[in-house]
Amino acid sequence: MTDRKNMDPEKYILSVDQSTQGTKALLFDRAGRLIARASLPHRQYVSENGWVSHDLKEIYANTLQAARNVVGKAGISRNDIVAFGISNQRETSAAWDRETMEPIAPAIVWQCSRAEKICAEVSADPRKAAAIRERTGIPVSPYFPASKFAWLLRNVPGAYELQAKHRLMLGTIDTWLVYRLTGGKEYRTDYSNASRTQLFDIRKLEWDREIAGWFGLDSDDLAKVCDSDSVFGETDLDGYLDHPIPIRAVLGDSHAALFGQGCLTGGMAKATYGTGSSIMMNIGTKPVFSSSGLVTSLAWKLGGTVNYVLEGNINYAAAVITWLKDDVGLIGSAGETEALAAGANPEDTTLLVPAFSGLGAPYWCSGAKASLSGMTRTTGRKEIVRAALESIAYQISDVLRAMKKDTGIRIAELRVDGGPTGNRYLMQFQSDISNTKVAVPEDEELSGIGAAYLAGISEGLYDSSIFGRASRTIYAPQMKAEERRKKIAAWKKAVRKEIRQ
Repeated sequence: MTDRKNMDPEKYILSVDQSTQGTKALLFDRAGRLIARASLPHRQYVSENGWVSHDLKEIYANTLQAARNVVGKAGISRNDIVAFGISNQRETSAAWDRETMEPIAPAIVWQCSRAEKICAEVSADPRKAAAIRERTGIPVSPYFPASKFAWLLRNVPGAYELQAKHRLMLGTIDTWLVYRLTGGKEYRTDYSNASRTQLFDIRKLEWDREIAGWFGLDSDDLAKVCDSDSVFGETDLDGYLDHPIPIRAVLGDSHAALFGQGCLTGGMAKATYGTGSSIMMNIGTKPVFSSSGLVTSLAWKLGGTVNYVLEGNINYAAAVITWLKDDVGLIGSAGETEALAAGANPEDTTLLVPAFSGLGAPYWCSGAKASLSGMTRTTGRKEIVRAALESIAYQISDVLRAMKKDTGIRIAELRVDGGPTGNRYLMQFQSDISNTKVAVPEDEELSGIGAAYLAGISEGLYDSSIFGRASRTIYAPQMKAEERRKKIAAWKKAVRKEIRQ
């Protein structure tokens, strides 16, 4: 038997993927292999008027506990962890007191549109709306943190007083976690998250003072923006570790997935199937601004060099499956959907437009309503389940076509991640309706993997060869061109009907 005491000490990378539904901790060895995972859910607070919130203290506590759980599960020495990486749900907006480190209100989740009136106020001036789109790459929308921060400032008692004293701290979830993990020493974010706030000039690479002022904010009070592979500070996980380790990587979850998928050069694209979906194309070191309903953001800044992305976000991906299970009771678990869809009547024409909270990219119609159309007397459970699954693929295909229109690049391979990618019916239909290869990795947790890979590279434990080790299942298009054309035409007709209402 090998005596571990006489071996070189093992080194591990710990990453946390803090997502909309929960917090997942992942542990990787020095070869970049995922050796353990642990996750904890957090509560979703939804008010009677549809406002969605998260408890920031619960998220921080779960981050610490998930990290402890994964170390215990792996059976390693906690002192062999050498670096920490963070990927986070984007756009979810937090506010807290600099001195007490206490939240002044629950976080406003990215899905929440409570700041719609504030956006309408700003957009009433066409000059402001155009400037925001031109400088930030993002159209004015309550989806993004600028108006969410403004809502917190206007509606939380004492917020204005804290701002006047420069004690009000505003940030996305990464900023909250970095601040707490470093014991209040570091108030930082990275370029990927900053570019999604609608407050950051993506050409000048700095907070835009004028835009911040339009939302009633002071850009001097926002977090320091750092390269995504910076040292964001040190943490001992609230005393769990015997010595602090560096936080070596911070990325928004979709950007982390893009990195984890190895989409490091222009023209490469991925789709993350989460609660919603982020479809993202790396467009290289120069921005391309969309005329097709997409947004331009920063992929990351690594070693002083930025990469840009075109991105389309849809509101309902895996959430459609949750709707099938929890709201209409057509399935008992997500795993049932594959067989049900495969067994549906191939002649049935049922379509679901899942605009339960409006439509995202490339339509951006917050007033659209969900609909089932094309049903006949023989439409049943299987056909509705199939329509729900296919609605995910149709929406993603819409975004891919918009990307091709904006860039002239046809995506030869779409790299995908997230729980629904285990559904073979959905993946084949995605390939068919998009007319492109779909590559499904062996490991699903690409956001956490991306944060870990970047932290390991930043620490010097990994190099770029790590991206070549991934194993993928490839789905190739099988649908005939005429059938694809008819299906897309029917989908577009259904979507247009909901947008016009």
